[in-house]
Amino acid sequence: MENIVKVEKISFTDRLRTLFKGVLDPIGTFLNGLGLTPNTMTMLGLAGNVVGAFFLARGQIVLGGIIVLVMWPIDALDGTMARLRGEPSDFGAFVDSVSDRYAELFIFGGLLYYFASLNDLQASMLVFLAAAGSILVSYTRARAEGLGYSAKVGMLTRVERYFVLAPGLLFNIPLVSLWILAIFANFTALQRILYVRSQAHRDF
Repeated sequence: MENIVKVEKISFTDRLRTLFKGVLDPIGTFLNGLGLTPNTMTMLGLAGNVVGAFFLARGQIVLGGIIVLVMWPIDALDGTMARLRGEPSDFGAFVDSVSDRYAELFIFGGLLYYFASLNDLQASMLVFLAAAGSILVSYTRARAEGLGYSAKVGMLTRVERYFVLAPGLLFNIPLVSLWILAIFANFTALQRILYVRSQAHRDF
């Protein structure tokens, strides 16, 4: 049987990590020197996003957006710190992934609460579709990798979703970002489903 070599695609997130390695490494070294752990940074990032979601729920969209934007580089430091400490672990990566999903859902939850309080059904459904697409993007990859397939494809990975959502919050036009996420996050999930399907068919 002919061996099939799977070529792992480099995601936009991976490119950013390489690009900003010279910035993140010194900061990660400094934080490690203070005695902070990668999991501590993960929890700080999650807590910060919960605070941001609180302000979004109150209708303070710009302030919530600023907090969410500040939390993104903080959240990016946990993996850097673990690598520099020479102790990256599967459990640490698991905690990081789960906290990322919670952070996204808290942000969407804050927006959903705000629009629901305005009795804006269309905007509320838009938040739901954006949240569903975002979670499915992550789930399809996790499920695919659990089955031995690759799924690092698609338009809106987590970093891209933040790049879409944060400007919409900062400029107080969240509906624009939500429309983009609702459409293209679900499209990304579909891309990953089809990509895994092509690999599954190739194995037979």
